Amino acid sequence: FKSEADDISSRGDVCWRTCLAAEGRAGEQVRCVHGSGSDIMWNQVLMLLVAALLSQTNTSRNNGGGLSLWISEQQVKMFSGFSMEIYAIADGNVLPYILDPNFEKYLPVIPSEVGYVNFTWKAGAKKYYYNFDRLQSYNESILEPPVISIKTKGRVPRRPKVFSVLLPCSGNSSGLATFGIGLLIETRKGKPLPGTPLRLSLRKECSQRGPDPECDKKCANRGWCNHEKICQCQEGYMGQYCKTALCYPQCMNNGTCTSPGTCSCPEGYQGRHCEGGICAEKCQNGGKCVQKDSCECPKGYYGLRCEFSKCSIACLNGGRCRGVNKCRCEEGFRGDHCEIGRRIPQRSTCTRPCRHGTCSAKNTCICDPGWYGRLCQHKLSSQKGKTGEQTSISME
Repeated sequence: FKSEADDISSRGDVCWRTCLAAEGRAGEQVRCVHGSGSDIMWNQVLMLLVAALLSQTNTSRNNGGGLSLWISEQQVKMFSGFSMEIYAIADGNVLPYILDPNFEKYLPVIPSEVGYVNFTWKAGAKKYYYNFDRLQSYNESILEPPVISIKTKGRVPRRPKVFSVLLPCSGNSSGLATFGIGLLIETRKGKPLPGTPLRLSLRKECSQRGPDPECDKKCANRGWCNHEKICQCQEGYMGQYCKTALCYPQCMNNGTCTSPGTCSCPEGYQGRHCEGGICAEKCQNGGKCVQKDSCECPKGYYGLRCEFSKCSIACLNGGRCRGVNKCRCEEGFRGDHCEIGRRIPQRSTCTRPCRHGTCSAKNTCICDPGWYGRLCQHKLSSQKGKTGEQTSISME
């Protein structure tokens, strides 16, 4: 990786150039990032530390584990060339190197062709709540403030899920921009997770879209060439020649954005953003298919298809199991198994009240014996009323 050295003998250091080429692009022009020998050394040390850490965190993650937040192997390889995962939180603990104020210096720069970073997280068995209290660009002339694909506040998902941080370059200037992400995580009781709020800083490379004399021949996807010979893209596309489609939120689970808002999902996933799984057998008891043949069960149920209840005696009258032998009863019922009570009549939907009857569905009065009319306002003769039958009159 060594190349021409710059004359900086006054610093007593040697400048190196680290050239990173994406897999399968050997022989093409590669991107080079300037850095001192000490920077590269620390970068390599960091990678070794993270790799050693993975032998521990992967085990806990695969066995269920606790709260975790990481950048996937595919993402790291996309912008660094290293095949590894980078963890910020593992099994409920913020990792020490994340708290190092110089940590950002050891991370690879996100190249200009990468417009987003996918993070994966999960809460495990416990409940955690999050708040992204900072999404900031420190060089807005180069990089606009980052945008996340989920709500800024909410609950950390129980099972692994992906969210994206979109990094929109302004297109007006070329250079290196630093952006910050602030993340507070709290327990169910409102106690901050030790080490949070996290203050992550990352660096992103952006390229100015310069003029091209052949701009009118190269603008794709109905982009057009302006008077400065720069492609102006239609909404939903980006890049120098408008060839990159935008999906927001970003495609999840390694899906590919093929056109604005349209994701091509890998095998086993479905949904507009590839957020849902495909299960050969339907999830039961309100369970949700989140990965291929994997159901996420509501509280009180378990099993591959959420087919088992934690209530040894089934909840009656439409009740739902919410824990070990705990039922949540529908309105009008009570008891350990919702066995006591009666169903409350449906709320009236009649535009005008029934005088001698009850309102049924579709704006219809069911008259008491001996009454008739749209509002059950007319009394039948004694002969007609002896049957005791109810009369149904529609207001339509």
